[in-house]
Amino acid sequence: MSLSASDYELVVSELDRDPTPAEEALFENLWSEHCAYRSSRPLLSAFDSNSDAVVVGPGDDAAVVALSDSVYITLGIESHNHPSYVDPYDGAATGVGGIVRDTMSMGAYPIALTDSLYFGSFADEHPRYLFEGVVEGIADYGNSIGVPTVGGSVVFHPEYAGNPLVNVACVGVVTPDRLVTAEAQNAGNTLVLVGNATGRDGLGGASFASEDLSEDAETEDRPAVQVGDPYTEKLLIEANEALLDEELIESARDLGAAGLGGASSELVAKGGLGARIELDSVHQREPNMSALEILLAESQERMCYEVAPEHVDRVQEIADRFDLGSSVIGTVTEGNYVCTFDGETVVDVPADYLADGAPMNDLDSVPPTPPEETDLPTPTLETAFESVLASPSTASKRWVYRQYDHEVGTRTIVRPGDDAAVLAARECEDERGIAIAAGSNPNWTALNPYDGARAVALEVTTNLAAKGATPLAAVDCLNGGNPETPSVYGGFKGIVDGLADMCRALSVPVVGGNVSLYNDSASGPIPPTPTLAMVGTTTGYDAPPLGFPDSDEPEPGTILLIGDHTVASERTPRLGGSEYLAQFDGTDAFPTPPGESVATAFVEALAAVATDEHTKAVHDVSHGGLAVALAEMISENRGAEVTLTGDDNGAGLLFHERTGRAVVETTAPTAVRAAFPDNVPVERIGYTDASGELTLTVNGERLEYDAETVRSIRGVLDQELD
Repeated sequence: MSLSASDYELVVSELDRDPTPAEEALFENLWSEHCAYRSSRPLLSAFDSNSDAVVVGPGDDAAVVALSDSVYITLGIESHNHPSYVDPYDGAATGVGGIVRDTMSMGAYPIALTDSLYFGSFADEHPRYLFEGVVEGIADYGNSIGVPTVGGSVVFHPEYAGNPLVNVACVGVVTPDRLVTAEAQNAGNTLVLVGNATGRDGLGGASFASEDLSEDAETEDRPAVQVGDPYTEKLLIEANEALLDEELIESARDLGAAGLGGASSELVAKGGLGARIELDSVHQREPNMSALEILLAESQERMCYEVAPEHVDRVQEIADRFDLGSSVIGTVTEGNYVCTFDGETVVDVPADYLADGAPMNDLDSVPPTPPEETDLPTPTLETAFESVLASPSTASKRWVYRQYDHEVGTRTIVRPGDDAAVLAARECEDERGIAIAAGSNPNWTALNPYDGARAVALEVTTNLAAKGATPLAAVDCLNGGNPETPSVYGGFKGIVDGLADMCRALSVPVVGGNVSLYNDSASGPIPPTPTLAMVGTTTGYDAPPLGFPDSDEPEPGTILLIGDHTVASERTPRLGGSEYLAQFDGTDAFPTPPGESVATAFVEALAAVATDEHTKAVHDVSHGGLAVALAEMISENRGAEVTLTGDDNGAGLLFHERTGRAVVETTAPTAVRAAFPDNVPVERIGYTDASGELTLTVNGERLEYDAETVRSIRGVLDQELD
């Protein structure tokens, strides 16, 4: 680890001396892209982070929004991309542990996780190995700590072959009186380290996350990957609750990137204060650790607490009760950030300069040019239908989520596999649900970063609306390649602006997030990937199902397609970014997402329709188009007869992925039409029946599939991995 020459000169100028080895390593990590957002921070002002519900916005360990006057929820997201390539099991597991501790550091109890995962081609052996290891790591850690994984997404795309993405979000619940922040409060308070002993694992993890992956990263960079212990994390969760119960915590920060040095310096810097830390006092699990190792090791399951002096003994008693290590490591001061070791001062720098002084990068940006040419494939509809349904990206993800304990905590109302998860907010006086959705689509953003990101934001919001939820807030995980490449930085800027513009139009504040750049490998950069995790609220605990429900009613349900498939400039649906073209190597322009007024009207009306007593089922139309949406809705006891007509060969009708659309089954179609404004089309496309078959008539061509066959086609992950 070493500072760049230009950064070294800045540090020398500020300190008026050469930095010590420990100081240089601290600056190198805390000024890394991973910690300081040197390339992305200049772009992030595009996001609107304000609303009446926002209590704590960007900049803390997690955001806080008000569910009611007496109940808050926290929301955070982080990436563990490079560690998950080097060691998929521990890399993914410690990503879960880190985002859970971010939740705890706000005083909240973690209640739900989502995982958005991106891998290379499923047909290739190494991406499949990474996929299996990551899912196992998430499952083992989340299940062990008792936090349900309730949603997310899995996408396979060849450009993730050398650099997978693992983006994990966590939602927590906290009451106003228990809210804590990562801002030190008063000089004279004590800093107490609670949790696992410090070892040598994860050394330089922050700087490792800020570099392109090399071909031999799996062996050379393994020491930079942390090793998790979920059972200690569970004890830490419960100890954290006990500390909050007795009001013993003034401020808190979990030890993640840059370890103790990162957590403690950022904690005091946010409060405009300093600290004096005795590194010898840190409880350690390995002998002969150096000052630099103690400062920068990213050993897991550790929290740094600011505690009033009179409460220190009680904090350590509670740590002992939960079999956790604890150390009194120092004091909050009004001076510099100072660390001593073996009787010598090894760090003595201004805390705010260390934590916030990194210069921002001024990088060249070349906006990508979306392809306009059209070269459409011509498979038969039957071949296309079966290929799109069997694609690992659009196929059933049952193999993934059945490994997660998604009902632990007994809050889960709507389980994984639906458009959004819904959990009971039992802390509220009235019956209220918390809806959660997360994901992205690299096919869209690789083709058109700006419009693709707008489509991602609209799709995730539609996922919530399909459960009758009103969006509250969102966090994003912005993943990109090497920002020093102008075309890569241009694509990254596109996803930032696109996500910001659509979220603003939909009145969804983006209250926090994570940026992960330098996701390059020998195989090239990843597609710009804006994972969005969003929470919303439902009135009551009932939510319409995704699938057509069994019914004893003699009258068939009417199937309506809500939302237009074209815009004025596009006489036929555009197929760009679709799984259909990914399967058959075609090209087309990306379908322009709806404008702001249409998107807003669609989402608001869909949420209202979803809660209507006559509504039987609601499902978002996006990945895989209408073909996949309908296939997901039928069952052995409920089928559908659907007729589609249009100007093309039928492929556009079934497989285009323009967002802002949903399928609704209702017994009151006239009322549904009336619920949507004139600028949102409502089209009757068929009826449900008791056949258990999906019958599609597309421009006169008829396809018939029973539910068992559809399930078999879509069961590729179960069939290949079991």
